Amino acid sequence: MEQAVENKDPWGGGDAKPLGSSYGKLMMWFFLMTDALTFSGFLAAYGFSRFKYGDIWPVAEEVFTHFPFLEGEHPLLFVALMTFILILSSVTMVLAVNYGHKMEKKKVILWLSLTIVGGILFLSSQAWEWAHFIHGLDGVPATLVSNPYGHPLFGDYFFFITGFHGFHVLSGVIILIIILINVIKGTYEERGHYEMVEKVGLYWHFVDLVWVFVFTFFYLV
Repeated sequence: MEQAVENKDPWGGGDAKPLGSSYGKLMMWFFLMTDALTFSGFLAAYGFSRFKYGDIWPVAEEVFTHFPFLEGEHPLLFVALMTFILILSSVTMVLAVNYGHKMEKKKVILWLSLTIVGGILFLSSQAWEWAHFIHGLDGVPATLVSNPYGHPLFGDYFFFITGFHGFHVLSGVIILIIILINVIKGTYEERGHYEMVEKVGLYWHFVDLVWVFVFTFFYLV
């Protein structure tokens, strides 16, 4: 005797959530994976060009040697400071998410605010680094078509890769400000959860992780 199986919505997928994640978090992960592939393509192209023109490719330690208000050469010291600021902002983001799980509104506001400050400091530092690079060497400016430090492609990759990452940081700061306003207004207290803080936290950690790869490939290797 056949047993009938009742299924009112065969395409609904049931009530189960993969890995206990909401639809919003899953979509964020999908977006981050596609974005990771984009950055991977850019870094792979940079690596190919550097290998092809290795004999005339600029050495980052000889290009990025200046530090604000300090005389003399300080190879990659300012870039290292930028990296530290961004990684520190990732720590403050973790704390904001943690206190969001605990429904502690005041601490979420504190750590989100510090994360925003870290993002703004990073963007300001990157703007200074761009200005220094554009100023060039011995009065010869660096542009998209000329580069006194070496092969012009170095400048192209520098502006494009760091600029594309900077756009991600800027977008993250804007989103964080919007989320912070909602936290202050009590929007997530009314919803009963701070999942939006967690989702933007995933994005922010991704941006930080990408910079680690950019820093390694572009400045160290």
